[in-house]
Amino acid sequence: MSLHSVCAAAVLDDHATWGTLIDARSPREFDHDAIPGAVNWPSLNDQQRHEIGTLYKQVSPFEANKLGAALVAANIAQHIHTHVLNKPRDWQPLVYCWRGGKRSGALALVLSQIGFRTSVLEGGYKAWRSALLMRLPVLCETLQLRVLCGPTGSGKTRLLQALQSQGEQVLDLEALANHRSSVLGRVPGVDQPSQKRFETRIWQALSAMDPTRPVYIEGESRKVGDVAVPEPLILRMRSAACTKLRLADPLRVALLLEDYPHLLLQDGHLKERLQALLALRGRAQVLQWQTQVDQGHWEALAASLLQAHYDPGYERSTNHAFPRSAGAPVVDICGLSNSDFERAAQEVVFAFNQLEFADSKAS
Repeated sequence: MSLHSVCAAAVLDDHATWGTLIDARSPREFDHDAIPGAVNWPSLNDQQRHEIGTLYKQVSPFEANKLGAALVAANIAQHIHTHVLNKPRDWQPLVYCWRGGKRSGALALVLSQIGFRTSVLEGGYKAWRSALLMRLPVLCETLQLRVLCGPTGSGKTRLLQALQSQGEQVLDLEALANHRSSVLGRVPGVDQPSQKRFETRIWQALSAMDPTRPVYIEGESRKVGDVAVPEPLILRMRSAACTKLRLADPLRVALLLEDYPHLLLQDGHLKERLQALLALRGRAQVLQWQTQVDQGHWEALAASLLQAHYDPGYERSTNHAFPRSAGAPVVDICGLSNSDFERAAQEVVFAFNQLEFADSKAS
């Protein structure tokens, strides 16, 4: 049975068409990024791939190919035993590797010879990634973004969740990045995705959205922890309509203590993160914060961080990054209960609808 070739654009449009999307790259490559929904059946594991690469460079391509063939054959046999023996006759896998070469070709050939209608992705993951990067600006251009602005601790993330629970479309960049965006936003034990996987997650989220309906998003900076928001999305955010959230300072302190529980652990993590603020806030200030950690003075610490670190320059930087935030409508959040945020979410939707109505009358 012959192999079928599939172009990257077709997979980008509908990667759910195939019975199984199989990534034949090494586990490390797969963990870095993969086509959503794919399973990893490595033709070579990480150690074997390193061994073959070394042999290729230091001895000869021929010797590397011989050993590689033996290892790939053994790995494919294991995949057949583990994953394929229970597959029905009409199962239709799509296989890919880095560039659609030997690793995917070997696995696809065996599956095809068994009798399965097997496809190979032209150009592999590399071609799919290029197609994604070409498609992302087009997706961003169609977005009707509504940006939520507000200082740290004003409840932007909770409001996004409330909006989503009310059926609104939401793009939560911090959730996609596994990070709360600030210098203290990294959650211990939770790794951020690679830049490529972050962009894949954004593309996946945007692809599922209705372009005729608004999308609510937090007014993020260009970086969320160690990953960068794609430029087409940043540009779209910068030109979008905004509302400002306002929460009283005592409630902002309480919200921070609720939303950052990992910071309240005296395990050295918080003091280490505070050390990163030395150049920005000075040794005396950082030492004061670290002393508050040692003493468990959490409310005083949160209040001081807001006043001395997060708030200075916030209004200026926000007005610069989001020009339409200047003079934007303000939505007050009166408390931290679910009903408080549900009510605020309704007010935010109303405020944006009023802005759109005013814009349509002006035009």
